[in-house]
Amino acid sequence: MKIKREVKIGFFGIITATLFIISVNFLKGKDIFRRSRVFYAVYNSTSGIRDAAPITINGLGVGMVTDMKFQSNNSNLVVLELTVYNPIFIPSNSVARIISLDLLGTKNIEIEFGDSKTGAEDGDTLTGGIQKSLQDEVNEQVAPIKAKAESLLSSLDTMVTVLHTVFNSEARRNISESFTSIRNTLTNLENTSYDLDTLVYGQRKRMERILFNVESITENIRKNDKNISNILSNFSLLSDTLAKANIAGTLTSVNSALTRLSSITEKIDKGEGSLGLLVNDQKLYENLNKSAAQLNELIEDMKLNPYRYVNFSVFPPSKKRMGYEGPVK
Repeated sequence: MKIKREVKIGFFGIITATLFIISVNFLKGKDIFRRSRVFYAVYNSTSGIRDAAPITINGLGVGMVTDMKFQSNNSNLVVLELTVYNPIFIPSNSVARIISLDLLGTKNIEIEFGDSKTGAEDGDTLTGGIQKSLQDEVNEQVAPIKAKAESLLSSLDTMVTVLHTVFNSEARRNISESFTSIRNTLTNLENTSYDLDTLVYGQRKRMERILFNVESITENIRKNDKNISNILSNFSLLSDTLAKANIAGTLTSVNSALTRLSSITEKIDKGEGSLGLLVNDQKLYENLNKSAAQLNELIEDMKLNPYRYVNFSVFPPSKKRMGYEGPVK
């Protein structure tokens, strides 16, 4: 049976289209003859990821990136299509993280398993993540050092400016004079120390005696420690006794007595009462002195002529004997 030309052309076109599709998918990294699952992950930035970038799990290649596109026309989020050929169980909360393979910046997708017991289905969206590149990590480490270096350079610049301002000709002259003063002070200290050494050497025996006396006093105190304790105990008892005594009441009584004495003295000064009249009446004072003198003369006469006042005779004494005569002065 002869095959028609149109059939041959159609069959050839189908084969050509099939080969073209297979070639395009092959160039994209897709293997249409292998069973695969497609997942999606959303990123703020692709960080240099390319089409056909490998997908790994614990370093083992399990698929590749088969498509990259924006999430929508009004969004700057990037959606990656992840085709996984390996039938391994992938938890639904796994993270598809963009990582760096080397220092040249080659990127790939590393799937980090989650702890979910539910597996991700074909067409599910995984959580996207980006691992910091070595350059980013180095920049983060270097940035504080750079800031500190800049601060240090600024401080050094300020210090140099200050030193330049301080160490001018006048400052140098002042510093030189200061060192001269310090040298003179050290010389004086040296002379003083020499004099002190001489004094100590000359008074060595006296100092030895003083130290010996101090040692003797210390020894005596140690030997009389019990007596000192008894004395302190007695002082303590005395202080307790004074504390218990009614000193306040005694002082109050003394104060009251002084107040009454002051009142009596004031009355005497005013001439009130017998004692006040006696102290302040000059005439009474003179009469008392006169009476005292007469009484003294009477007593003196009684000593010289007792018979005038006491008479035991049977016959009365003569008038001559009974006559009064003043005492012989």
